[in-house]
Amino acid sequence: MSEFHGSASRGSTPRPEPTPPPATRGTALRHRLAELRGPDVPAKALDARALAALAANPGCHRRAILDGAGVDKATLAGALGAPSDYGQSQFALIRGNTFEARVKADGGAELLRLTHTLLDPAAEPPAGAAVPDLSAPGPEGRTARTALALREAVAAGGWTLLDHPMLALDVAGSPAFLEPDAVVVHPDGGWTVVEIKSFPMLDGSADPAKVGAAARQAAVYVLALEAVAARLTPPPAVRHEVLLVCPKDFSNLATARAVDVRAQRAVTARQLARLTRVETIAEELPEGTCFDPERPAGELTAAVDAVPATYAPECLSSCELAFHCRERSRAADAVTRLGRPLRAELGGLGTVQEVLSAARGESGDPADPVVAALRRAAALRAEALAEAADREAVPCP
Repeated sequence: MSEFHGSASRGSTPRPEPTPPPATRGTALRHRLAELRGPDVPAKALDARALAALAANPGCHRRAILDGAGVDKATLAGALGAPSDYGQSQFALIRGNTFEARVKADGGAELLRLTHTLLDPAAEPPAGAAVPDLSAPGPEGRTARTALALREAVAAGGWTLLDHPMLALDVAGSPAFLEPDAVVVHPDGGWTVVEIKSFPMLDGSADPAKVGAAARQAAVYVLALEAVAARLTPPPAVRHEVLLVCPKDFSNLATARAVDVRAQRAVTARQLARLTRVETIAEELPEGTCFDPERPAGELTAAVDAVPATYAPECLSSCELAFHCRERSRAADAVTRLGRPLRAELGGLGTVQEVLSAARGESGDPADPVVAALRRAAALRAEALAEAADREAVPCP
């Protein structure tokens, strides 16, 4: 055997150093998103409230990439000179945390009693329910610990309360980590999402708008729970009736109602499926694009404007960048600022000037139903104004 076994022979070409394995798709995407966010800027977690708002406007690439990259949109809006007051007040947060702690006191006895009474009265009363420890390092660790706790609860039977579990949901190719207020495992193995809110229920009913927002948020949790259940054999049933817990009247006593979120779940799943993948949006951005709020205002504005947005008035109640996008929409004369229903009715007419020009007969195909309807409306308006002018011209007897 040659004495040079395992080494290069004299006079031979040295072997090249082995090349490192290429980065996986997931690693490359995370690196790209970190570059967009800013190398020294921590990622902001995408919660269920933001995810429900994102699903309500799936055509907005700007929100998709900013949320996917973990950009703090409130800080970004301030750096752009268009700060938004969207979000909960500090007082509301403190009040909500205080009420949640009260509801979950004594091992969640009151919360479990409400779940048993409203959602599963035929089951045995929830005496001595298990409350597993879900602590683990990092969101990935907490997600794995939650999945294990759910599996163990199903196998054990009985009632189990998971306090602030961590769930993961794939959103346009990027993982979102979600933290519901609680999840209850029933004796039959079924799972129920619990939403705890600080707005009151007066005589058994609450503000419909707030209940609707809570239902959309809970629907996101239901989707994430279904992803966990699908990995178990047999998959446990994820109940589509969630428990909404609120203060009774104006007291600190808890009351609750069951809210069916099947419609919200179906809409959210469909809208999330329509979202353009984050990596696709990132690939189309100019080289060097970065949303770091510390960058010069001109560069930051150019970076944000490089991503197409789909603004609508509803964004004012659901997105921190709404004021900035509204100003850009006004500057572009876009009809989306007048509302999504109107935009849908106007077909290919994207600006207010195009709509007015078509209505006046200056542009547009007369065979186009939208153009024909606009011209008909303009004619009716002109006729009504002429009749009103004629009536004013007639002197009173």
